[in-house]
Amino acid sequence: MTEAATDVTATDVRDVPRNAAELEASLARHRTELTGYCYRMLGSGFEAEDAVQETLVRAWRAFDRFEGRAAFRSWLYRIATNVCLDLLNGRNRRARPMDLQAASTASAPLPGALPEVTWLEPIPDGRVVPEDADPAEVATRRETVRLAFMSALQHLPPRQRSVLILREVLEWHASEVAELLGTTVASVNSALQRARATLAAANVTESDVYAPLSEEQRDLLKRYVDAFERYDLESLTSLLRDDATLSMPPYDLWLRGHAEIQAWMLGTGSGCRGSRLLPTVANGSPAFGQYRPAADGGYEPWALQVIEISGGQIVGLNNFLDTDRWFPLFGLPPRLDP
Repeated sequence: MTEAATDVTATDVRDVPRNAAELEASLARHRTELTGYCYRMLGSGFEAEDAVQETLVRAWRAFDRFEGRAAFRSWLYRIATNVCLDLLNGRNRRARPMDLQAASTASAPLPGALPEVTWLEPIPDGRVVPEDADPAEVATRRETVRLAFMSALQHLPPRQRSVLILREVLEWHASEVAELLGTTVASVNSALQRARATLAAANVTESDVYAPLSEEQRDLLKRYVDAFERYDLESLTSLLRDDATLSMPPYDLWLRGHAEIQAWMLGTGSGCRGSRLLPTVANGSPAFGQYRPAADGGYEPWALQVIEISGGQIVGLNNFLDTDRWFPLFGLPPRLDP
């Protein structure tokens, strides 16, 4: 455990609320980190918010029985873990299109949309990353909500997922995790070893984290926006790595490589011509609200684009099309004027 993490735990022991007002304030202080934990467990920001709300309700109801033998923060995490495990019981993992089938071709017909519960969902950094934390801790939190990492987490059984997050992301001691889960240190270490092996086999795609962006990354995104808004696909694809992917939940169709992406954008996706992009941040990555030209003038929401960058090139264009869900969550306007 890092020195910063140890200090947090020590402070938490001293900071046990003594009355309803202090309890409310303490619960509010922990909301963002609990949301991040539940999001990593569940793969959905909306479900994470619901899980945290249920955690806080249970904490209110049970606080008179809190005896202080564990840190208050640990007690909250125990409640949140139980809530998440209940929600995950018997449920399929959330996925990205790349998890469901092989890459398609640009000539493939657009399939039917799959239900919301199918998909790993994006989330604003501000909902899951405590900005007042130690800079190294903030970097770790952003790194571990990247879409590729989140997708890999979904391959883990729920209890292994919890162990990995608590040990590797939150840097808890094995003994603390064992106490939280009601098991042994040996069992925790075994679960962590199996979880690490699963993640290694998943071959998680590397991508740069918004930390904030370097001058080189900002220039890359500036050129991307310029090429996209001009719909200059030669310039746009020159910014993509050769094996870059394009996906568009709620459809499981996805594409790989310059030729397929360009063909798609000139064909089925040609309605994006003339779009405007507004910047935001999602899952530790740069993102944009995409607005397509509206028939009656102005621009209407079309997609939340989450951009994955690695080695000075774009490696993933993730287009989440359910804008009724995403644009309010990210504070993006419902429409742009001409």
